[in-house]
Amino acid sequence: MPYPAIRPTGRSYDPGDWPVRTYNSQNGAEVRLLYGSKRHNLKFALTYSNISDAGASQFLAHYEETTGTFSTFRFESDARVALFTGWSGDGGALSPPVGVDWRYAEPPRVESVRPGISTVTVSLVGVI
Repeated sequence: MPYPAIRPTGRSYDPGDWPVRTYNSQNGAEVRLLYGSKRHNLKFALTYSNISDAGASQFLAHYEETTGTFSTFRFESDARVALFTGWSGDGGALSPPVGVDWRYAEPPRVESVRPGISTVTVSLVGVI
């Protein structure tokens, strides 16, 4: 089952950082070493406010199918379009890099708003 192609009502993206180690000597000199050529710890938080319970259950089913926080997945084209529609920018700086695998940072949170309507919050971690 692919990630649900539902347009989020809220997004938060943290592009992560490169693996850097900083060392300070007694005289105050600082040495910084770069330990890789790819970013790590990318974070993507999505909120889906006031969606149907059927839509909310798609997130729980996807979480179940991807073995929770263990396995990674990629957004298929329909999901990528839904995720980034309405997010203005140059298409590069505001969108996570292509080719990133994602995994759940925690289980999706589902809040019942009223009968048949829920709000879902999803937190993802990018793995390059």
